[in-house]
Amino acid sequence: MGAYILRRLLLMIPTLVGIMAISFAVIQFAPGGPVEQVIASLQGDAGGATDRISGGGGDFGTGGGGGGGESSGYRGAQGLDPAFIAKLEQQFGFDKPPLERFATMLWNYLRFDFGESYFRSVSVMELIAEKLPVSISLGLWITLLSYLISVPLGIRKALKDGSAFDIWTSGIVIVAYAIPGFLFAVLLIVLFAGGSFYDWFPLRGLLSDGVSGAWCAPWSEAFDAGACVTRTIPDYFWHLALPLIALSLSAFATTTLLTKNSFLDEIRKQYVTTARAKGLSERRVLYGHVFRNAMLIVIAGFPAAFVSAFFSGSLLIETIFSLDGLGLLGFESIYQRDYPVVFGTLYIFSLIGLVATLVSDLTYTWIDPRIDFESREV
Repeated sequence: MGAYILRRLLLMIPTLVGIMAISFAVIQFAPGGPVEQVIASLQGDAGGATDRISGGGGDFGTGGGGGGGESSGYRGAQGLDPAFIAKLEQQFGFDKPPLERFATMLWNYLRFDFGESYFRSVSVMELIAEKLPVSISLGLWITLLSYLISVPLGIRKALKDGSAFDIWTSGIVIVAYAIPGFLFAVLLIVLFAGGSFYDWFPLRGLLSDGVSGAWCAPWSEAFDAGACVTRTIPDYFWHLALPLIALSLSAFATTTLLTKNSFLDEIRKQYVTTARAKGLSERRVLYGHVFRNAMLIVIAGFPAAFVSAFFSGSLLIETIFSLDGLGLLGFESIYQRDYPVVFGTLYIFSLIGLVATLVSDLTYTWIDPRIDFESREV
């Protein structure tokens, strides 16, 4: 097992390099880089681009070199001083060849140095840490809710296979899966968040104004256990109620059907018939024999499911409910061509995804020791 883990860890290195190399190559051909964003802002045609640049230099970007004016190769640069264009390229790091920028980027990333945002005077790591609470909240709670609903429902559907309960619950699951989460989110706002009907829930942030999350942080000077329980925690879940409902609408469909099919496969096996023939109760057969084997694939997929919920599918929900998380940060960074943030978050997310895949595989062996990943001679 140790050799297998070591091999998987070593394979992460070329995988990460490949992901970053492909992304870097694609960026080289993408129009509208950060230099053009600054030029557009100077020409009054930013299209949403920020109007300032950071003091730190970058290590990567779309490239494009040489002087300014019509010969610079940058759209809208006509009439600008070539020295100014060259200074912009130097500040963003585009005065170096692409291969040198890519090699420098990889070397810095191995040391977890992601540089500073082009358009914000803050490091990439600080930006990610600032947005993490929103993404962790959405990813963690939606995954837990999904499993808490899906597993019992899937088991019940397997035991009642073909019954009226199985049919109508399958209909509800399929319909819920088919409804877009962002569309349901808009409906929730109209109904319960100050739209045309009721104003029961807030529409912005994780906490209300005047409610500090520091009350729940033991390392904070403002830590107050009483205020945490009576004010912060209820307010926190009050803000998350509608986003979680919108996200969970379709989140549990796959896990529910997977749990049902897995239990059906195990219930029909010979060892279950033998256990019943020995006089064991149905509950003992189900939870003493079937459950561990049937839940193998469901439980082992939990790490990957958490990462999936953590990093994907929440961009529209974050936008609709004004939750400033990693999804919104990634979208804005791509739109603004803020490449340090784009590549930094891509590297971190890819690394976490690879580690989660390894944890998922190792969970199989933890749940069922009969499974191992060593090679066998035929």
